[in-house]
Formats: sequence, C-alpha cells, structure tokens
Amino acid sequence: MTKDCVEFCRALDLRNIDVVGFSLGGMIAQQLAFEYPDMVRRMILMGTGPRGGEGMTFTELSTDLLVDPVALLMSAFFTPSEASKAAGQAYIERLKLRVADRDAPVSMKAAGAQLEAIREWGSIPSTDRYAMLPRIYQRTLIVHGSKDIVVMPINAFLLAQHLPDAQLVMYPDASHGAQSQHADVFLQHARIFLNG
Repeated sequence: MTKDCVEFCRALDLRNIDVVGFSLGGMIAQQLAFEYPDMVRRMILMGTGPRGGEGMTFTELSTDLLVDPVALLMSAFFTPSEASKAAGQAYIERLKLRVADRDAPVSMKAAGAQLEAIREWGSIPSTDRYAMLPRIYQRTLIVHGSKDIVVMPINAFLLAQHLPDAQLVMYPDASHGAQSQHADVFLQHARIFLNG
C-alpha cells in the first residue's frame, strides 16, 4: 500500500508531504513515514494506534456492520451523550453537502480487505512490540477521542510515548470521530501544527 502512495506522489512530483491518516489511514501513515522518511515532513494521526497496540485485533468486527452505515457511524464515531449525538447529526448533514464526485460506497470485498489489514496491524509481534515508533522522527500530532470505542485511547498515549516528536490532543466526550465531532477546534489545532 505504501508503495502505491509513493508512486502516486512521485507522479505528481510531490517530494515532501504532510500526511493525515485516520484509523487504518493512520496505520498506513506510520508505515509510510517509517519506510520513506525523507518524503514525509509531518503527520497527523487520528483515531489510530501503533502496530501491536492494545485491543487492536478487532475480533468483534465483521463486514455485517456495514448493512446500516449511518447507524454504524453514529454508534462508533460518536458517544451516546446529547452533545455528541448532535455533533454526529451535524456531521451527517455535512456529508450530504457534497453532491458531485462522491466516493462510491465501500464494497464488502474492500471492507473485508481493510478488516484483514487492520487485524494484521493490530496483532502483537513476538518481540520489540513498539520498535518501529522511535525510528519515526517526523513531527506528529496525535488526535484521539477520550471515549473512542474502536481504537482504545490508550493507543494514542502509546503513540505519544514512543514517537520521538509527538504531541497529543485528546478531545473530551468523543469516540472514533473526534476530529469530526470537534471539527472547528481540530481545524485550528491542525493549522497550528502544520504551520508551526
């Protein structure tokens, strides 16, 4: 996967990039920064965790959850609080604003492949569990929800502890969609981080 990203960037003559990765995308971003350190300037990792992180084998997940994507989004990305549910509804409304060039729905085959990749990333290696992280030297902003039920918050702390140049922002009363629930403040944090 990282090789395809690199080839795409090189085709566009992008030599030094900032990478934003959410969930599985954050796992890919870590691998990209590790394998191609001269290409990645900074990273924003959202709702993700390290290879072999805590509770990241996702044995309870299945592609059956995709039957009702809105219900899945609301239950996984937002907490049951009234404020979080309102933020979830506002997020769903924002998604509807784009009427042209929308992404196609995720196929069951693609979802299965993503789930397999996530489980592989989450399996705990026999030795040197977090050995890759100290070798990722890019400045990193870690964004996580304090009540993330998909990627447990402990994983954000593990990233912050093991990455040499990382800062952590933990949004309150937020689950897996912390950056969507707190979109305005997240945008401010991202701008400060990328421009700083």
